[in-house]
Parts: sequence; C-alpha cells; structure tokens
Amino acid sequence: MFLEIKDIKKSFGDDKNKTEVLKGINFSAQKGDICVLLGPSGSGKSTLLNIIGGIDEADSGTITVNGEVIQNMNEKNLTQYRRKHLGYVFQMYNLIPNLNVKENIEVGAYLSDNPLDIDDLLKTLGLYEHRHKLPNQLSGGQQQRTSIGRAIVKNPSILLCDEPTGALDYNTSKEILKLIEDVNHKYGNTVIMVTHNDAIKNMADRVIKLRDGQIRKDYVNEEKIPAMELEW
Repeated sequence: MFLEIKDIKKSFGDDKNKTEVLKGINFSAQKGDICVLLGPSGSGKSTLLNIIGGIDEADSGTITVNGEVIQNMNEKNLTQYRRKHLGYVFQMYNLIPNLNVKENIEVGAYLSDNPLDIDDLLKTLGLYEHRHKLPNQLSGGQQQRTSIGRAIVKNPSILLCDEPTGALDYNTSKEILKLIEDVNHKYGNTVIMVTHNDAIKNMADRVIKLRDGQIRKDYVNEEKIPAMELEW
C-alpha cells in the first residue's frame, strides 16, 4: 500500500481544556487513487491533511508513505519529504502577487529535482495564453489553476487539496475538479482531497467520511462519476 495511516490521534489544548480532534484514524490509499476526506466543519479532516503533509504533528500513530514512516524523520528528512513527495493546493490560492502565472509555477519547480516541463504543464492547465498575466489579472478559476500548477510542477507523488473549490462558483468548481482528475490521470499522483461537499465523493476512488474525529465510513467507490457530471 502506498499510503498508510495507522491510529493517528491529535488533541489541542492543555489538560483542563483538551479537545480531541482525531481519535484514532486508520485508512490506506493505493498509488494513483483519488481519495476524498469528507465531513462537516470541525470533523478533523483538515487537521488530518496537515499531519499527512508534515505541517502538523500527531500525538501518536504513524503515517507511512512508500515505505517511509514520517514520524521517524528528523527535521531535515521531513523537509525533504515535503519537497519530494508533496504538492499542496489550498482553498485560497496563496499566489505571489508580483509574479506572473509562469513565474508562480516556477517557484514550485525550483523545489524539485525532477520537475515537469512548465510549458507542457501550462497547456494542460489551460493557462499557456495567460502565462504572462499577474494574479490580479486572472479569474478565481485561473488563479486556482495556477495554484494547482505550482503544486503539480514538482511532480509530487501526493497532491493534497484542502477545499480546492471552496471559494469558487458551481461551474468553475467543476472545471477545477475536472482539472484535478485530468492531472491525476496524466501524472499518476495520489490525490487526497478534503471537502464538505458530499457530491465530490462520487468522483473518488476511495471515500473516507469523518465525524467528530473518527472515521464513520471508509469504502472503495465502485461506480465513479466523471467530475464534469457531478451535480449539487
């Protein structure tokens, strides 16, 4: 199994005001899977994503990526893990305002030993003709496409998406989901996507439903629907 999460627990606060956010999370994903973490606000899904991403630290449990246990890594190895394995797509695009589209994507390429071809990626993203525009000259969908480009140009084995359509309208959301689907098919990245939108689960290979810090459902989706056919 490419990604294995075993008994991950996480709390915030001290003894008097301790809040258990994750209460023993277990699941796994194959390489190339689209895995959706679904749940309401406060269910622990973004905390789990941050732990997989090495941004936050679990209180206990292990995460293994391609045979490497994150919890065994020192700070240097953890930095290498983030650079080598991870691409991160946020709800808010976090682009550098004084760099154009191509330059924003190049920022991600500098972090990789094996980056994708930027012009080819720009064409895949539908951004080639916009490559010289600054972020404030782009629509929300184009900014999110640039954000995905910055994450994927590293050629990461895992693409972490935290509510990637949360700030977008219905039609643009579907376009971004199709783009994530296309990127997954073309480059073979394992996609871990956090969302509260129940409809998005239908495009996933694996669905993990969280509530109150626990997995309530974990199943393989036998009848995937293409992203552009999703409705909500």
